[in-house]
Amino acid sequence: MTALGFLHPGHCAEDDYPRIEQLLAGGIRVDLVRADPAGEEGAHPDASLRLGAPHRLAAGVEQLRLSGAEAIVWASTSGSFTYGREGAHEQLRTLATAAGMPASSTSFAFVHAARELRAARVAVAATYPAPTAALFAEFLGAGGLEVTSVHAAGVTAERAGTWGEAEVLALARAADASGAEAVLLPDTALHTVACLPALERELGKPVLTANQVTVWEGLRLTDRRVNAPGLGALFRREPIVQV
Repeated sequence: MTALGFLHPGHCAEDDYPRIEQLLAGGIRVDLVRADPAGEEGAHPDASLRLGAPHRLAAGVEQLRLSGAEAIVWASTSGSFTYGREGAHEQLRTLATAAGMPASSTSFAFVHAARELRAARVAVAATYPAPTAALFAEFLGAGGLEVTSVHAAGVTAERAGTWGEAEVLALARAADASGAEAVLLPDTALHTVACLPALERELGKPVLTANQVTVWEGLRLTDRRVNAPGLGALFRREPIVQV
């Protein structure tokens, strides 16, 4: 049994994680702990900066250590990329030191997952307002990816958490651009796991979503290779361990 630990901002779509655990078909335990509940995740970058502050993240670390987690992932995209690439690296160094285990975040998971799929050109379908979506695109660019288009829906995490398959499909279609090799949906508040197969059929290319890549990143950190076609193209390849 491999135990993966996830610090979650506590905004919507937490139920994607037990669904992913079921689709992984045994041998993987997904432990989800909410980061400091005094934190807040919002569309504005300042809110995400407050949410990702080290003292807030440290609040959930001990619980994950006691659960037997072998790796920890900060399951918030905006709570990491808004720090910029160097700031997000420092955030992870602090988290790994506090946890005493490998650590990563959803933002870095997107970069690693796109590389795994050899998707150098990506489109971004964000629920965020335009300035926040632009920061995510900058983060991807700093990671060596070319962003072909950015669509910013400008809705709150709470609103995004109520969206069903039709709204998620519309968001992805709005961002898809000619030449993009994958479409990225960065908001962890979106329920996307149940509609991943439909998204990839609709767009005819790999789709990477926040909760999907977050769990994949935990597997990558523990060097586990899991084939789970129901979780999209990313899980139909053997993960390559990134150094």
